[in-house]
Amino acid sequence: MFKRNESTADRVVRTVAGAGLLVASFVGLGLTSGKPLGIVFAVIGAVLLFTAATGSCLLYRLFRVNTAKSK
Repeated sequence: MFKRNESTADRVVRTVAGAGLLVASFVGLGLTSGKPLGIVFAVIGAVLLFTAATGSCLLYRLFRVNTAKSK
């Protein structure tokens, strides 16, 4: 479905950053009380986790970037 354009290192960084942003949005930025900064961080974290899980980044595709190793 999605063409892979992320390297393993890229995916690891996205996973760590996405999880960190989600935790921060819940713990300190008020996601549960509906504060805008908490919502923004949660959305960004979720997008990073999604792209890490699929191995495909739509912005990479738009700018023709490919960090995945070619076989």
